[in-house]
Amino acid sequence: MKAFAEKTRLAQQHITQFKAIIGAAYVLEDEATRLHYGHDETEALSFPPEVVLKPRTAIEISEILKICNTEKIPVTPRGAGTGLSGGALPHIGGVLISTERMNSILQIDESNLQVTTEPGVITEVLQDAVKTKGLFYPPDPASRGSCFIGGNIAENSGGPKAVKYGVVKDYVLNLEIVLPNGEIIWTGANVLKNVTGYNLTQLIIGSEGTLAIVTKIVLKLIPLPKYDLLMLAPFHSLEKAGEAVSAIFRAGFTPSAVELVEIDALLIVSNMTGDSTIPITAGTEAHLIIEVDGNHMEALIAEMEAISEVLTSYDCGEIYFADDVQQKAALWKLRKQVAEAVKLKGYMIEEDTVVPRAALPALIRGVKALGEKHRFHAVCYGHAGDGNLHIRIKKEGTANSATEPVMVEGLRALFELVKELGGTISAEHGIGLVQKGYMDIVMSETHLQLMRGIKKVFDPNNILNAGKIFD
Repeated sequence: MKAFAEKTRLAQQHITQFKAIIGAAYVLEDEATRLHYGHDETEALSFPPEVVLKPRTAIEISEILKICNTEKIPVTPRGAGTGLSGGALPHIGGVLISTERMNSILQIDESNLQVTTEPGVITEVLQDAVKTKGLFYPPDPASRGSCFIGGNIAENSGGPKAVKYGVVKDYVLNLEIVLPNGEIIWTGANVLKNVTGYNLTQLIIGSEGTLAIVTKIVLKLIPLPKYDLLMLAPFHSLEKAGEAVSAIFRAGFTPSAVELVEIDALLIVSNMTGDSTIPITAGTEAHLIIEVDGNHMEALIAEMEAISEVLTSYDCGEIYFADDVQQKAALWKLRKQVAEAVKLKGYMIEEDTVVPRAALPALIRGVKALGEKHRFHAVCYGHAGDGNLHIRIKKEGTANSATEPVMVEGLRALFELVKELGGTISAEHGIGLVQKGYMDIVMSETHLQLMRGIKKVFDPNNILNAGKIFD
């Protein structure tokens, strides 16, 4: 893995220009602010920018980028700082542009089932706002209570409900973006069908802020399902839990969520929170959290009963059904706290692997074997319904995956296993800074050169989030 690039320095004249554009109150150079914006949730990495800018409009961002493009000043776009791949880390210094002041929901169009929003709106705030209109925006990353819609666009976020409803890319109709040279364009149209030239909208989604800065977003909505049911199924074998996931779908069911949490992760989060919502019985290695939703309660009850019958063939223990809204909320809260809990316990390194769901048992087996070989401990959890397994790793004395040769060797072996199983190295966390050294495992040089070519067309001076995804 290549070393991170050296930092650049801003001149005072640039600071003066930025203050003229957005106001001195939103141009921040103090050490505390720079340190705060120099890290996200990626391991223990810290790369403070030289200045933090907080613009309010696309025009302000445009004027900033015109200066940075002319002067070849690195620019790092940032949302809420909840990323897990270092995508918002200003590792070569320069300017960090925070979108936190761009936080308005501009329009909820009930007639056309659309919402227009700025990128700094918290995902859960947007979901709650459309819910009051009987509408539904399904993508729900674990950090939805703090992450921004703009960051979700950058990473093509998913979450538990992706198994039934899809990920962010399935809901974005149109984007207003500012290009690195300062030009402002819309990428598409506010329509459901559009083959007018290349699909620039989808190109921007998941590009991790390397091609443009998103300033407005038009999202498709769907009607809010009236009911949902939740079950918790314990398994005596982690592998059997993985096998059961594929069996559910082969039997003809499409739950709105199928989450896997292995026992080590569950014990950590339960101890941290003091929450005993999930009963832990002797001999249990993993739990599946399974949700179904729809508009007809009788059909959902029948579906849950049929799924529970499927599970009995996979060494499943006594199934627990959530009786009310409070119990369901408690289960989901516990699941969403897993990442935070295991990180606090020293599992600093998180990998976001994805394989065809039938390959989950082989992946889980492989993770445990690699842990023994490379002397690290791993806990597994994640969106098993779509084959997306989050692997949290703890290796004594190692807080960052890129700085320990043995850790790099172990991760390369993990990603090679993922490829052998028909998967890839990131499902929803992105490549960013820490995964780019493994791109050669899943992509040919031709593939990477095409991506570099696209980057050069958008950003010939390489100012925008340079050094992310690839060097």
